[in-house]
Amino acid sequence: MKRREFLSWVGVGGVASFLPLAIAACTTSGESRAEVSTTPGKFEAVGTVAQLEAEGQILNENFKNGAISVTRNPEDSELLYAVNPTCTHQGCLVDWNGGERKYICPCHGTEYSPDGTLLKGPAEENLPPYLVKIEGDQVLVQAI
Repeated sequence: MKRREFLSWVGVGGVASFLPLAIAACTTSGESRAEVSTTPGKFEAVGTVAQLEAEGQILNENFKNGAISVTRNPEDSELLYAVNPTCTHQGCLVDWNGGERKYICPCHGTEYSPDGTLLKGPAEENLPPYLVKIEGDQVLVQAI
């Protein structure tokens, strides 16, 4: 077997071995991404409603999947947003600016809306969102 043939077969085998993983990653399980707990798909408490009201944001850096930030929708206070506040450009933790109702990266000025949508670069991706809900006096976010 010639070297070129061998490398072609190795390349095809490598791609084929990752195909099931790629297909599994693209399928949905039917569960919502908003619930968090100690097991994937479950909701975990990240703070209290009182904390959210007092501070305008819940920032929990010890969340199961990394840091989490919860804020209210500026147009509908009943709707909550939960995002991973790690900037998608250089990995800095973004700051919540309650007055301007947006996240601003202290490292390079990237701006994100409360739901994590990119408003101004240099970052090129949105902040990853999570499902969030209130039960009693607890704010819960879904762990993935």
